[in-house]
Amino acid sequence: MPFKHNASRRHCIGKMKFRVTNWAEYEASLRRRGSLTLWITPEAQSSWQAPKRTTRGGQPRYSDLAIETALTLGLVFGLRLRQTEGFLTSLLKLIGLDLAVRDHAPEPSCK
Repeated sequence: MPFKHNASRRHCIGKMKFRVTNWAEYEASLRRRGSLTLWITPEAQSSWQAPKRTTRGGQPRYSDLAIETALTLGLVFGLRLRQTEGFLTSLLKLIGLDLAVRDHAPEPSCK
């Protein structure tokens, strides 16, 4: 029986040390824990698009900041690339920003 496996050591498990005395504040903190707040500074908005290249080659569409933001959000929330693309698109739409979100597919190479 699994519950009898640690029966000889059960007395070593300590009692709860902290008691919640202010339930209203505790419940409010739990609600705030589920809140998602995202700030995008004006500097980040202006550097969202990649700068034009001065050398030969195709023009990049997205800056390193845009790519790192998308990958960081995907990593934090455990999302795949398509899910991250949709999540970031909906966040930017909710904020009211008209910024392009990097497509999850690799860019086709010109031959």
